[in-house]
Amino acid sequence: MEKWNQTSNDFILLGLFPQNQTGRLLLCFIILIFFLASVGNMAMIHLIRVDSRLHMPMYFLLSQLSLMDLMYISTTVPRMAFNFLSGQKTISFLGCGVQSFFFVTLACSEGLLLASMAYDRYVAICHPLHYPIRMSNRMCVKMIIGSWTLGSINSLAHTVYILHIPYCRSRAIDHFYCDVPAMLSLACMDTWFYEYMVFVSTTLFLLLPFLGITASYGRVLFAVYHMRSKEGRKKAFTTCSTHLTVVIFYYAPFIYTYLRPKNLRSPAEDKILAVFYTILTPMLNPIIYSLRNKEVLGAMTRVFGIFSS
Repeated sequence: MEKWNQTSNDFILLGLFPQNQTGRLLLCFIILIFFLASVGNMAMIHLIRVDSRLHMPMYFLLSQLSLMDLMYISTTVPRMAFNFLSGQKTISFLGCGVQSFFFVTLACSEGLLLASMAYDRYVAICHPLHYPIRMSNRMCVKMIIGSWTLGSINSLAHTVYILHIPYCRSRAIDHFYCDVPAMLSLACMDTWFYEYMVFVSTTLFLLLPFLGITASYGRVLFAVYHMRSKEGRKKAFTTCSTHLTVVIFYYAPFIYTYLRPKNLRSPAEDKILAVFYTILTPMLNPIIYSLRNKEVLGAMTRVFGIFSS
């Protein structure tokens, strides 16, 4: 591991891939995923904005999810690609703080937003008569603002702390972005209290929403099973299974990574798991929500002129 130059405050990101032909091929694959995720999420945002038939709480929340995913993948992949292609692994002290702030903000905000989307489906299917009241436009805006605000406040606290602890060892972060746990291993002070705060934040912003979403969809699937309309039952089941796919793919590796004890973690495993929730999920979300949703496919036909057959 590279030693820290005492005259520099820069960090070193060791990256995800080795500097060889295999690494270049894998990077090209990641760049392709980044392109697909960017195009897919921008198309979803534009589609929901211009098609009046999608001006409903469910799709308003979905547009915010696409915005978060677009920002999410842009926080890590461009810097990783630049460092790999240029051969310069350094990232400035301020740049690391900015990257960490946006990453934690988006991670926590998306976790809360997915919980809001689960609540939306729960009310729509289990309490349809109360849906216009419980999921009004005003309530939808409150959910979105609340997700962004709570995520930002939590992220600011973590970022300020992580940038103020003393680093007296190597500044080489064994990751492809400025990940808080990976930075903690470089500190020259006892960080047990802060590690406990990371555990608390992960529980509040990821584990509890995940348990709430699971319970919510369990109740929804029970209600779907007793629906009389076969078409309504099929549509509701498709929507719920789509949402559950996204939820599990996002929450599971995230929770497993951040709730494991420090002595059971390994940098290599953390980086592989991080690929799921930082790179793959932002690409899969627009694909899953579009190809398994007839209303979105219909909007694509009207706006982009595709899937007309």
